[in-house]
Amino acid sequence: MTVRSFRFGVNMTVPDSRARWIEKCRRAEELGYDVIGVADHLGMAPPFPAMILAAEATERVRLTTFVLNVPFYNPVLLARDVAGADLFTDGRVELGLGAGYVKAEFDAAGIAFESGRRRVEQLAETVVTLRKSFAGEGFQPHPVQPGGPPLLIAGWGERLLRLAAEHADIIGFTGAASAADGHGLRIAGPTEFDARIAYLRGLLGGRDVELNVLVQRVMTRDEQQELLRQHAALLPAELVEHPGESPIFLTGSPAEIAERVRGHRERFGFSYLTVLEDSMERFAPVIELLR
Repeated sequence: MTVRSFRFGVNMTVPDSRARWIEKCRRAEELGYDVIGVADHLGMAPPFPAMILAAEATERVRLTTFVLNVPFYNPVLLARDVAGADLFTDGRVELGLGAGYVKAEFDAAGIAFESGRRRVEQLAETVVTLRKSFAGEGFQPHPVQPGGPPLLIAGWGERLLRLAAEHADIIGFTGAASAADGHGLRIAGPTEFDARIAYLRGLLGGRDVELNVLVQRVMTRDEQQELLRQHAALLPAELVEHPGESPIFLTGSPAEIAERVRGHRERFGFSYLTVLEDSMERFAPVIELLR
């Protein structure tokens, strides 16, 4: 696969006031982030209004849904909203899609929490509808970007990766798999990452895509030790023994983290990193080093 230049995103999760949302989006652009993402969970900001406001407040950053809980959406209506967002941001939208994993949110919305297989099927049906809609000459509103916004599909399981390998421009790795009962996530270690990446590359058959990883925490060493102490029972043994090898937990000085990120690009192919909002300021010096 091609060694790509780095891109950096920040996923906004706190539904602040209008003024605060504008302030932090401008700050993300000022810090050098390339993409502002909006998470799709109940209790957080609604993705499309938040993206439009972020676009109005900034000049160059791209905007993405990171990621939409696809079973919540009618595909035809979603195509309209995505195309409209692309139109009203002058083509700055990237579209992140996922199959959903939090059963409690489905329950709260009164939507059936289907099997993992069925949720991936719903995702596949939505992708096909979106692509068909965006390619239609008479479809309105018409997206600015030919064929519609670049598509990111994020997840972990084999069915989802097969779908992503066929359709996605960007493939996102969460570093965690949903528990079988839909309650919580199981964290993956670096060896499991190696296996997932090898499986994906076999599916791609040489097709070049951008690989994204969602960084869960950017930490000091003291914070890392506290994380390991509190959650050791939930982490794979190799992650407890070698926490620096994980692409989803970044620890150390900016220079140390930058070196790890370069290593993760070489080992796993991750050139597009997304951090969570609470790590935005802490990760910013790393961006400067990696430019």
